[in-house]
Amino acid sequence: IDDLAEVDYSLNSLPAVFRPFIDLDLKGIVYPAGNYTGPPYVAAPFTIPDQSDSMLHLAFSEYFFQTSSFAYYTAGAFSITIAEDVKSGKLICFLIIFFLQTCSYFNISTEIFGSIIPEVAKYSVTRYPVMLKLMATEIPIISLEQDSFTVEIRGSMEVIAVLPDSTTQSLFTMNIAANTSIALNIFDQKLVGSLCLNRLQFSLARSNVGFFEISLLENILSYILQTEVIPSANGK
Repeated sequence: IDDLAEVDYSLNSLPAVFRPFIDLDLKGIVYPAGNYTGPPYVAAPFTIPDQSDSMLHLAFSEYFFQTSSFAYYTAGAFSITIAEDVKSGKLICFLIIFFLQTCSYFNISTEIFGSIIPEVAKYSVTRYPVMLKLMATEIPIISLEQDSFTVEIRGSMEVIAVLPDSTTQSLFTMNIAANTSIALNIFDQKLVGSLCLNRLQFSLARSNVGFFEISLLENILSYILQTEVIPSANGK
């Protein structure tokens, strides 16, 4: 698939040949590149409804997407450090893209965080650039539904100040819980998805600037995602 993941697919049974069609029962597993340890999931059998209006019918189960999530999580695809010069084209995880695009609305620094969180302003009077370390702390859960699928991600974001001598100082770390859904439609003979952020929740995991309420930062990021970032992503 790419440098991080490989897909293995094989027949589960002999091809079933009928007069109107041929039925192929394939099992596809996505592995981290070079690591063929079995994923912690069990593939459930499923059938495709009988239809004769197309030449080819192709169906994927939750198992395929679950193994994909497991493979990329194991390979470290959901962990990244975001600095001012990082470009969104290099990012893999859509949630990380959201945070990067959200932060691009500001010049991310201790000053902008200090305007939202008074404890940061007291801790860092001088304006310093900020790095964000984002990572998934659990394997993202992908659930298939009729005409859509949902993704549940739990992770963390560490906010780090970059000092003039290039050393760094951790300011605080937040736990993140996000739930998104993608509705699938056929438009102009292409499969397109419409993204929706169902829930975004933050909680303070640890802080070197003292305890503070996280709700204002959560509300600001949620608003920007809902009104700017997601509409922009859906418009592409």
